[in-house]
Amino acid sequence: MSNEKKSKESFFAKVRRSPLFLPIVALILVMAVNIIHDAAVGSNPLGFFVIRLQNTTSNGTILYGRIIDILNRGSEAAILALGMTLVVSSSAGTDISVGSVMSLSASFCCMLLAGYGVSSTTELAVPLFVGILGGLLMGCVCGCFNGFLVAHLHIQPMVATLILYSAARAIGLLLCNDLIVYIRNGSYGIFGSFLGPIPTPVIITAVCVCILAIVLKKTALGLYIQSVGINSKASRIAGLNSRRIIFLTYVICGLFAGIAGIVNSSRITSADSNNIGLYLEMDAILAVALGGNSLGGGKFSLAGSIVGAYTIQAITTTLYALGVSTDQAPVFKAIIVIIIVAIQSPPIKAYLRKRNAAKEVARV
Repeated sequence: MSNEKKSKESFFAKVRRSPLFLPIVALILVMAVNIIHDAAVGSNPLGFFVIRLQNTTSNGTILYGRIIDILNRGSEAAILALGMTLVVSSSAGTDISVGSVMSLSASFCCMLLAGYGVSSTTELAVPLFVGILGGLLMGCVCGCFNGFLVAHLHIQPMVATLILYSAARAIGLLLCNDLIVYIRNGSYGIFGSFLGPIPTPVIITAVCVCILAIVLKKTALGLYIQSVGINSKASRIAGLNSRRIIFLTYVICGLFAGIAGIVNSSRITSADSNNIGLYLEMDAILAVALGGNSLGGGKFSLAGSIVGAYTIQAITTTLYALGVSTDQAPVFKAIIVIIIVAIQSPPIKAYLRKRNAAKEVARV
């Protein structure tokens, strides 16, 4: 076998082992489906990739196109996926409460801005930063609660976070006095609108990604999280405080849920406790899995989770374009989850390793 052929095989083997391989392949498949669909209905086959400036009465000149819409609408799931990635890596479990924590954080924020018992306001009861800070702190408090149950009481993560999954929305309704609180103030709506031609949620997501990436790169936190996720007992023997690290990841996850809740609430300039963040916890978990991260903990890839989150949104947008109803879309997402989990299962991985080893022996 020539050296050139060996180098090509080595390159493709490295690509297949990359954490980004699965999400990028999934994204390419989604793009291919859109191209085929557009061509079949007589539209521009490359319409999926078209981005243009469009004048609007409310936001001025903005970027418009399906890719922009996917980046915009997928921002909340991408923000949640950041925190979920750390939680999965450190505790080998998922936080299923993030959607409900989004709702609670948004409700608390809007209640502070409007005042208790007020259903609609144009004048803020407190300065904007107080309401935003209150929503973020509420997310952190929820993260502290989940982290304490998992890290210190050693409750299985899904069971521990099931408490707030069930209770957080009800608490949000109590804070809003069983009302949908409308904040009809332009300063609050900016977080879910546009900053110039660019959607503000996209900018907020980019800032969150950059800050977390810098923190993980410039400190040893990322290494500690992976170490605890791989073997918490060995990490504790090596001198790491496993409980503190797991607790911290849940606090960070709660913080990002609070940010996502404020963004989602700002889109509709209100706190609808029953609908904000509904089912988004499933998208966040699926984004982590699709991003090539093992749900059993250990090594993680933030880039993979972000690509996975936007791939999920692209799949959702494509399903709607194909005429699939909102009630039927979760069925297709469930099928995708089954396929991803099956691919990542130990028997399948062992079979693929055995098959590759056999091929290598045959080549020799």
